[in-house]
Amino acid sequence: MTRLLTSVRSLAEARVVVAGGSDWVDVKEPHTGALGAARVATVRSIVAFVAGRVPVSATIGDVWRAPRSIANRVARMAACGVDFVKVGITAHCVGAATLDALRAVREHAVICVCAAESPPSETDIALLAACGVRGVMLDTFDKLSRRLPELLTADAVADFVGAARGHGLLVGLAGRLRVEDISALGPLGADYLGFRGALCSGGLRTAAVDIDAVRGLGRALRSMRRHRQNTLTSEVA
Repeated sequence: MTRLLTSVRSLAEARVVVAGGSDWVDVKEPHTGALGAARVATVRSIVAFVAGRVPVSATIGDVWRAPRSIANRVARMAACGVDFVKVGITAHCVGAATLDALRAVREHAVICVCAAESPPSETDIALLAACGVRGVMLDTFDKLSRRLPELLTADAVADFVGAARGHGLLVGLAGRLRVEDISALGPLGADYLGFRGALCSGGLRTAAVDIDAVRGLGRALRSMRRHRQNTLTSEVA
């Protein structure tokens, strides 16, 4: 079942998205990059508030060109009690230094965020799985350019999802997604779709989260799931 992941930058925003029905709370600081890291105190306060009701993940910052910094940053964020730590990497023709860094943190639940601008091949995904990561995610690293559905065809995204599932990985999709993207991306079978800008006033990822936007995304996902289930039931009949 495809779930709704909402990215928040504060405890106040976490309260909003949980009240709005989010299935997954992701903590980041959009003012400091695509995967900007929130303060440790902020992450801890959100983990305490959510109290296991839904998964909580947190990013370690925009360090995909600095694999040597991954281990310390992952350990620091994992110590906050999050369920998953998200690490942005250059995954296309993934380098040895990145693979070594991921092996060093395999005791933690790491999700690799892969740049949609240069997506990983099936071989790259296999290498990441062998390092012990728990999941992979496609996301745009350039937040001022094209969105995920504009960068990649539905077939290319479906291939990514299929390859990840083939290795038993959690799989997510994000990248300036809008509510209208749910009908196309939802049926591809990802575990979650991630949103930030679509949650915020004016569609600005650095603006405040709007509870009505959270609820609207949840309704769209539920509608997509019902339609998909009805379609499958009709095909079987």
